[in-house]
Amino acid sequence: MNRIIIVTDSTSDIPPDLVLAYGIIVVPLTLMFGEESFRDNLDMTPEQFYERLPRSPQLPTTSQPSPMEYLEVYRKYLEEYPDARILSYHISSGLSGTYQSALLAKSMLEEQGEAITVVDTLSASYGFGFMVIEAARLSVEGKNTEQILEATERMRQSRKLYFLVDSLEYLQKGGRIGRASAILGTLLNIKPILSIDAEGIIYAVEKVRGRKKAVARMIELFKGELQGVDKINVAVGHTAEPASGQEFLRELQGHFKLEEQVLTNIGPVVGSHVGNGTLAVFIWPA
Repeated sequence: MNRIIIVTDSTSDIPPDLVLAYGIIVVPLTLMFGEESFRDNLDMTPEQFYERLPRSPQLPTTSQPSPMEYLEVYRKYLEEYPDARILSYHISSGLSGTYQSALLAKSMLEEQGEAITVVDTLSASYGFGFMVIEAARLSVEGKNTEQILEATERMRQSRKLYFLVDSLEYLQKGGRIGRASAILGTLLNIKPILSIDAEGIIYAVEKVRGRKKAVARMIELFKGELQGVDKINVAVGHTAEPASGQEFLRELQGHFKLEEQVLTNIGPVVGSHVGNGTLAVFIWPA
C-alpha cells in the first residue's frame, strides 16, 4: 500500500495538536507588519497577533508561499518515500494565489508530479481544515487516494459556513468597502455576516445591528440550510478568544445535536482580513 502524505497551508487553521497527531505537513504563508515578516502561526501566534493588530497604524500585508517552497516540500517527501502519493489541500484560488503556487511546484517535478494531487478547496480557514483532517484520518484507515478525494469532495459540497465580523474596519482597510460605509456601519453597530460562494469568493450575506442579534441570525441561517438534519459536526474559529467560541457552541446546542466539536484560532493571515472579534462557524452533517 502506498504511503499517502497530506499537505496543506497555514490558512487551514488546524489546531496544532491535530496537525501533530496526524502528521500533516503545513506550509506557512507570510505576514508582514511593515518591514517585519512572520511565518503564519510559527513566528507569531494568534494571541500575539490579535494583541498587536489594533495597535498597528497600518493593516499588515500577507504573501503566499512561493512555488519553490512547495517544490522543496514535495521533493523531500517523494525522495524519502518514492512510492508515496501526496494530497495537497489549499485555500480557495479565489482568495489567494497559494493554490497556483502549489500547482506550479507540481508541474516543475515533471514525472514525479504525477504522484501529487493539488486541491483547490474553494474555502478558507477551517472551512477546508476539516477536509484536511478527514483526508488524514482516511489515510490512517488505509483508504486510497481516490477514496479520500471523493470523501473530502462530498464534505466540501455539504459544508455550511458563516463568518461574523465584529468590525468593518479591516474590510475597509483591505479595500473591500468604502471608508464612508465603514464609519456609518461602526456608528450603527453593524455586524456583517459573510460566507463563501461556490466559486470560493467571500460575499456579504446580511448586515445585522448588534452582536447578539447577529449570532441569533447566524443560527437561523444554519437552521434554514440544514432542515431535516439533526446531528451535525461543528467547528468554531475565534480570534484568540475561546470563550466566544464556547458560547456559540452552547447556543447551537439548543437547536442541533452536536457530534464532533472543534474550537480553533483564526490564524494571523486570515485574521488580518477580518480583525479581532470575528467568529467563523463551519458545519457539516454528522
